[in-house]
Amino acid sequence: MFKVTIDNQQVDVEEGTTILQAARMIGGKVVPPAMCYYSKLRGSGGKCRTCLVKVAQSSAKDPRPMPKLVASCSTPVQDGMVVQNLTSPEVVEARKAIVEFLLLNHPLDCPVCDQAGECDLQDLSFRYGMEETGSEEDRREFPVTDIGDKIKLHMNRCILCYRCVYTADQLTDKRLHGVLYRGDVSEIGTFIQQAVTNNFSGNMIDVCPVGALTDKTFRFKSRVWFLNPMNAHRDCPSCSGNVTAWMFGNEIYRVTGRKNQYGELEEFICNECRFEKKDPGDWVIEGPRHIKRQSVISANHYERMKKQSVIKPIEGIMEDPE
Repeated sequence: MFKVTIDNQQVDVEEGTTILQAARMIGGKVVPPAMCYYSKLRGSGGKCRTCLVKVAQSSAKDPRPMPKLVASCSTPVQDGMVVQNLTSPEVVEARKAIVEFLLLNHPLDCPVCDQAGECDLQDLSFRYGMEETGSEEDRREFPVTDIGDKIKLHMNRCILCYRCVYTADQLTDKRLHGVLYRGDVSEIGTFIQQAVTNNFSGNMIDVCPVGALTDKTFRFKSRVWFLNPMNAHRDCPSCSGNVTAWMFGNEIYRVTGRKNQYGELEEFICNECRFEKKDPGDWVIEGPRHIKRQSVISANHYERMKKQSVIKPIEGIMEDPE
């Protein structure tokens, strides 16, 4: 086992563990943000650079610091390594610059974006974003296209994290979309519209950290903080059938996979469960889904209610004078 110290907190990890994985074992604010890394997708990580950290000590045998900031999602730990995340002003300033870069071409359409309220880029910009941008150039623009009968692609919002490409590549036998062209004109897409039709294509919506891929059956129907996320399950021949059903009253507005505290799917679900089963009678509703309290989705959602306090009169002070 290797001993690693991250922001003055020590943890024992196995050889081959990355810095990001070690930070997640500690939890809390020690964990760097990640926009492209996805633990269940092979090859993900190392593209968005939001998880950069400073290695103040390479190992117990080599106490020298690494000369540059490193991507925590792809850098393996060494025994005795000392890592600085939020305790390093250099890391915080670099992260602010990366967020500004990600927002360079991102449209300011959060009020009409279906991802609003559960967008990783919103969380990053709230924490590290700048009030004003240093760029005066026009943002790039792409037409809104359909890459499947149930999926709408907003390339203007895409940050090229490659998560959707890895998902389609590793969950299906035949991937039909990918990164087209090169450089600043690169885009996610297909050469033939409506080409993505496999039974697990809807998972690309769940893994997208921004609003680039949206559910056409849910578009503009409601905001996520108006809905009640409920754990639900059904007997499904294609997947586990364990989902989150987003309900308003007795209606199911959308169905998604269950996500963990880092926004990653616990299990991938099929398109039949996601798009076609919107009747509450199709599901066994288990109960409310636990939500992070810092999330806007948690607004007005309570897991338990406190009893109303009753002020009792103190003897000799609040008695009737008569």
